[in-house]
Amino acid sequence: MSLELSPDDLAMLAGRDGPAAAMALRIVADTARMLGADRLIDIASSHIDGCLYHGDSGTLFAERLRSDGGRVRVPTTLNVGALDLVHPGRERLGPEQAGMARRLMAAYAGLGCRESWTCAPYQAGHRPALGQDVAWGESNAVVFCNSVLGARTNRYGDFLDICAAITGRAPRAGLHLPENRQATVLIDASGLNPALVAEDAFYPVLGAWLGATVGDAVAAIDGLPRPLAEDRLKALGAAAASTGAVGLFHVVGVTPEAPDRATVFGGVAPRETIRLEAPMLEAARRRLSTGLVPADGRIDAVAIGSPHLSEAEVDALVTGLAGRRIAIPFYACTGRHVLDRIAGDGRRAALDAAGVTLIADTCIVVTPILSAASGLLMTNSGKFAHYTPSTTGWDVLYGSLTDCIESAVTGRVARDEAIWR
Repeated sequence: MSLELSPDDLAMLAGRDGPAAAMALRIVADTARMLGADRLIDIASSHIDGCLYHGDSGTLFAERLRSDGGRVRVPTTLNVGALDLVHPGRERLGPEQAGMARRLMAAYAGLGCRESWTCAPYQAGHRPALGQDVAWGESNAVVFCNSVLGARTNRYGDFLDICAAITGRAPRAGLHLPENRQATVLIDASGLNPALVAEDAFYPVLGAWLGATVGDAVAAIDGLPRPLAEDRLKALGAAAASTGAVGLFHVVGVTPEAPDRATVFGGVAPRETIRLEAPMLEAARRRLSTGLVPADGRIDAVAIGSPHLSEAEVDALVTGLAGRRIAIPFYACTGRHVLDRIAGDGRRAALDAAGVTLIADTCIVVTPILSAASGLLMTNSGKFAHYTPSTTGWDVLYGSLTDCIESAVTGRVARDEAIWR
């Protein structure tokens, strides 16, 4: 199948809009050919993952786009960077790396992107409409955009995301096509203990199991309670996109493209049906912990907020701490949009008084923030649990938010195992 470019595409390629737009469209068009797309489509917005510093080439690419006159054509938010610009000095980068990371962030701002610096743009006001085509990067943002909002995006990687934003165009392929959004795998959760399903800690585990089981297939989960809180869907999708390549899942009766089984499967029988049982989830929960509880029960740190904490999740943290002070480092990662909301009403002051270290614009797994080269960390994030050992050298223990708070207050592991039995 050959790629057919529109007259506007051809004019952009010929340099009508400047060298940055021409280069960006060459990259988008070549990608479309590799994907077998027949044409390009307009996008309504973009979210950029390429603003995270991984090496000098990324910085130089973004600066080249800017110096060549690049400017985003659609509303565009920015994922986390490598620096906490709100709290300078939180990260432990050398001067050269920090300088290049700062240049990278400045280049993306100079391209006209909104300086959101969050992996949860959908909770910072960037919420495309049902059925809109967009070009988003960052795996949890992609799966939330597709699944919970019902907008349409593929997993746009560095630096295809910014090329799509500059051109306003993307390949017509993958999850942009309605036929590729129908579920093929049915997950029957109706037999699970309702008390377990009522726990926040259940959803990252479900996501971790889902990603490891279905890979990049589109699954529909039936049997979960209705309605389902947005933060639970966020946690489910983030873990599924980390342990697998899930870009879209459906929850029957909850997410917008799954009002019922018949609709989500397009009237076709599921290719596979999996009945969820407690031992499957218990095994997935065990895999999220790579560390062993030491004899004295001591842990070295707690970290939460991947994806970035919502305002509701910050409220739960403040309530759980109940005025107590923590005994070990406790890192809470969130976006500056949340920090703005909690700044003047006592919630930020309560977290500071408790000893919580708030991280904005970045997180502990993408830049060196943890206080040592190794240790044992507890988290309630399936995504943190999956990535922390490989990116930081720390072992992890997975637990609920309550487990994390109680462990931080005492400095020793406190996990309620009863519900999982």
